[in-house]
Amino acid sequence: MPLSPPAPREMLHRREIDIRGWRREDGLYDIEAYLLDTKAHPFENEDRGTIRPGEPLHGLWLRLTVREDMEIVSAEASSDHTPYAVCPSAAPNFARLAGLRIGAGFNRAVAERVGGALGCTHLREVLGQMATVAFQTLYPIRAQREREETARILAGGGAVPKRRPAMLGSCIAYAPDSPVSLARWPWLKDAAAKDQAAE
Repeated sequence: MPLSPPAPREMLHRREIDIRGWRREDGLYDIEAYLLDTKAHPFENEDRGTIRPGEPLHGLWLRLTVREDMEIVSAEASSDHTPYAVCPSAAPNFARLAGLRIGAGFNRAVAERVGGALGCTHLREVLGQMATVAFQTLYPIRAQREREETARILAGGGAVPKRRPAMLGSCIAYAPDSPVSLARWPWLKDAAAKDQAAE
């Protein structure tokens, strides 16, 4: 369903972000982003002169190569278009992201390595979205491995450990008491009943 009809307006700025997840032949995964900023009107820039409507103000690339466990093996940034001649000098600093794990504390660790004058605001902002795309890219693969592990445990007569799912509580669909969560993790019903009994 689309948004409600807008008030009369004039477009001034457009940002497009394209993020894709790839499986590599070597068993690693590339999460690649391209950020494009354009204006709907001409304006003067001290380094580039007149930037025309639709001409890229920013054209920035960022690639994270990750393992299945979400550890960043390497990171590479590149700039096709920037407002200032000095901007591309931030790109090599993004290699410092290697060794980080996408998960809790990721944004803080990113800020420590490429925050402020060490990096590029726009590339830093897109990293949070890239982390989400990394989860989306790897989720089917990790879920299949988890199902296979569960089947092996059950086939051997063992009990499957009931770990708190990482996505639990992350959005309305995965609220602990939502129909989606309870259907996906039926043991949550038992945990909720125990919590209520303890109260």
